[in-house]
Amino acid sequence: MSSVRSSSGRPGRRLKNEINVVPYIDVMLVLLVIFMVTAPLITPGVIELPSVGQAANVPLTPLEIQINEAGQVEWRKREPGQTYKPVERNALAQTILSELKPDQPVVIGADGKVPYDVVMKVMEDLRKNGVTKLGLLVDQKGNTAAAPNAKPVKR
Repeated sequence: MSSVRSSSGRPGRRLKNEINVVPYIDVMLVLLVIFMVTAPLITPGVIELPSVGQAANVPLTPLEIQINEAGQVEWRKREPGQTYKPVERNALAQTILSELKPDQPVVIGADGKVPYDVVMKVMEDLRKNGVTKLGLLVDQKGNTAAAPNAKPVKR
């Protein structure tokens, strides 16, 4: 048997070209134990779902703003029998604020051909003047009776 000897006369060590994975397995097992112990101690976030009594309250009917294809702005109270009233865009915020009740939402509906930035400018103007509950109207497919007296939206 031949062994590799160094110049000092002692047998030398051969180089290994393998990775020693035992320390990595030890670290992984320690981390696994830590996560298994701490996972039950973490409390999940609490979600408050509405109860039946809260859902029965009917919210206030919103004020509706329509922007037609030409960029003209009209508004109305979203109640049966109400009609759209034209208003200048620079006077829109003051008109809406004079009719707005506390916590009453305002919804904006626009023709499909109205540029997006026109709608955003109307929204920004209303928000700057203190309208906090603001939303957009959508055309629900197959539900034409949902909005009485609503003007048809061209696409």
